[in-house]
Amino acid sequence: AVVLTGTDLYQDIQTDARAQRSLQWAQRLVVLQERGPEALPAAVRDRAVVVLQSTGAWQTLTKPSAHLRAVMVGHLREVKSPQTLFEAARLIASDEGIALDHIGAPLDAALGAQARATEQAFSHYRWLGELPHAQVRRRIQRAHVLVHASRIEGGAHVVMEAVRSGTVVLASHIDGNVGMLGNDYAGYFEWNNAAQLVQLLRRCRDAVGNLAGQDGLYAQLQRQCEQRAPLFSAEAERAALLQLVQALIDPTN
Repeated sequence: AVVLTGTDLYQDIQTDARAQRSLQWAQRLVVLQERGPEALPAAVRDRAVVVLQSTGAWQTLTKPSAHLRAVMVGHLREVKSPQTLFEAARLIASDEGIALDHIGAPLDAALGAQARATEQAFSHYRWLGELPHAQVRRRIQRAHVLVHASRIEGGAHVVMEAVRSGTVVLASHIDGNVGMLGNDYAGYFEWNNAAQLVQLLRRCRDAVGNLAGQDGLYAQLQRQCEQRAPLFSAEAERAALLQLVQALIDPTN
């Protein structure tokens, strides 16, 4: 079996001869979200197996009642599209009741410089740099919204961490995110479109302070994330992996 995650699925197998050979040799091609098989060449697509990764369920923590807190998690590099959050900070006024936290190491120095400049210019944006995983998870638990703006994803772990923590997701409308959250999920914005992201943030902000019993977008996203959460359980991943192993042992089964 060959496991394909992010850039190998959406980039390498298009151009790299070694990656293309690995597809031919494999009995099974494992992808990490439901849209993954569509990225494979048609000739090998029947070997695709979807295995959604898992993460533990974490308690939903108390969230701010005076403002909407959004967090974006991902090291600062082009494929994660941090510029979308920088631009969103510019479009949001400081008194709108929307706070943006950004977590990630500056793997691209130029993007790190942009993050520092954005923080200096806009008080509602904070760049927190790289943090230990336990701290990241707690910040996700305490946020109303996780923003996931990537250009390419194979199946982002941070998305499932948010879903399993009671935090809704606003995500770029790319296959890697749609394959995690579902075709009908209401929290998508077009990739690199900060204006659409800001519109979604403002609609979610309207629920702050009165989250129970809401009929708006935020409540809809909560329901949709709750429905997806069991897909990312350890039991579901274990069952999928056992099926994969069985198929490799006995291809006729």
